[in-house]
This record gives sequence, C-alpha cells and structure tokens, in this order.
Amino acid sequence: MKAAVATEQGLAIREVAKPSPKPNEVLVKVHAAALNRADINQAVGQKHGNAGGIGAVIGMEFAGEVEAVGAEAKGIKSGDRVTCSGAGAWAEYAVTDWGRVNPLPRGLDFTHATTLPIALQTMHNAVVTVGGIEPGESVLIQGASSGVGLMAMQIAKAKGARIVIGTSSDAGRRARLEEFGADLALDPKHPGWAEQASKAAGNGVDLIVDQVSGGVMNDNMKACAILGRIVNVGRLGGTSGEFDYNLHALKRIDYIGVTFRTRSIEEVRDINRLMRADIWPLVEAGTLRLPLDRTFPLDETGAALDYMKANRHFGKIVLTV
Repeated sequence: MKAAVATEQGLAIREVAKPSPKPNEVLVKVHAAALNRADINQAVGQKHGNAGGIGAVIGMEFAGEVEAVGAEAKGIKSGDRVTCSGAGAWAEYAVTDWGRVNPLPRGLDFTHATTLPIALQTMHNAVVTVGGIEPGESVLIQGASSGVGLMAMQIAKAKGARIVIGTSSDAGRRARLEEFGADLALDPKHPGWAEQASKAAGNGVDLIVDQVSGGVMNDNMKACAILGRIVNVGRLGGTSGEFDYNLHALKRIDYIGVTFRTRSIEEVRDINRLMRADIWPLVEAGTLRLPLDRTFPLDETGAALDYMKANRHFGKIVLTV
C-alpha cells in the first residue's frame, strides 16, 4: 500500500506492507487523514510515545471503512464507517485499538470526520475529566486558534462556562475565535493580557488549558483565580521557562500535566468512552465542529506538511486518500 513514511531525508511516499490487525485492533481502509502538530516531528523520525521513528508511517487520526476486526474488538464490524485516532494514519490502510474507534457522525463525510478524534479526546479530557469544569466557571484556552484549542472553547461553552477567553498571537485568527465560543480574545504577547483576563473573569480565571507553556506560565498564574486549575496540554512555546513558586503557592493553584504518551491502552479507551458518553450528541448535532482549512491528496503529503509548518492555516489540514 501507499503511505507517508519518515526517512533520514525527511518525509517520503513509499510502498509498504499493508498492516494486519492484532486481536485488539481494527483495520480501516483510509479515506481521509488529518494533520496535527506532533506530525511535524514524527516526519523527521522523532518518536511520539510508542509511535514514530525512521521507517514509521506518520499520522495520528483518520476516517474510513472497517475492513477487518480483531477477535477482541467490541461493537465494531466490517463495513462500518468510522473515524479514529491511532498511529500510521497517512496511508491507504491503518490499524488502531478498537477503543479508539468512533462511528462516523451523522451528516459528516470522511474529510470532515477525520478532523475530530484528537481534538475531542484531548480536550474533553483536559476541560472536563481533568480540568473539572463546573457550570458558571470562567475558562481560558491558551493557544485557542489551533484545532484542539477551537474544540476546547466549544466544549467549555457547552458545559456551561460563564465566560470563555481564548488567546492567539495572530490578529486574523484572534478575530475568528468568537465563532467557536470565545467571549473575549486576547493577544498573549500583549504585556497586560493576564490582567485583562483576570478582570474579565471577575476575580481570576477558574480553569486555564495551556497549549503553549514555555514563557507564559507566570502570566497564566497571574490570570488564574485563587484555587484555580491550570492544565498543561501542550508545549508549543517551549518545554521550560520561569516559574514563580511563590505566586503558585499564594494562589493555591492546581497545576496538572497531561499527555497521551504515557497512558496505557486502557486509559486511552476510557478517555474516548467518557467523551462519547458525554458529548457525542453535540458532535452529531453539529454543535461541536472544526473548520476545514485545506485538503491535499496523499501524494502531496510533503506540501501539506510544509503548509502546516508555515502556520498560516485556521482549522484542520486534511489528506484525502
């Protein structure tokens, strides 16, 4: 089969063996696959958890038709139209654990459905399960113009947030955050953004979901309420930075780190199960959605990756297979 593979020279389209599902896995004939930031590093051979490395097929989410089902898989049959998270997505066929497979939402085609799994799983976990959002609370999404950021704002609004604040350093993207649930959009490069966020929330933000990290941590804590929570989801701004321990202690902030890389198969299944049980009706109603920025055929995966690196997109970039 044809697939996008990490090589020592970078990404390449190669003929590779068609995967066979293990007992816990499902084999899917891929019709569309989405790009994510982590794919940039995997494309040059960097590992992402247990996935990646030189010779690995790249990609983390895909949609298509089930071709074969392992003996341990539950609730899935051959011919089902599905959208999934899992490694090796940028290919004509992909396998994933049965617990990461979701039915194609009513009314969506494969191209739009593939934009959803990573954002839904990641941000339902961050906002609801780990972040513990309560109706009437204030929420700030740091890095809100990314696909997962846009989904986080919508989930927060759907769960009853009183005010949702989104940050983006790009003025054009910032202007569009209102379409996806933001009551206030702020520029994290502005020196007074933390004070603006704290004031808008009333007396500090109850829940901050941070995809940036790096140099924004102290400002996050300035924006945060006493007894607030900060969930560290991403490190796009760097993996280290200054940390005001005194401010952290004074505000008694819960600072929570999350990643899929160290989670077991059972934990990831549970994340997907909780998401489905809680917000899947909103997905099928079209309340939770992501914009599709641009599509590329599988043969032009390198161009799609370059487009993502240029950082000019708003919403998801999708490969059609």
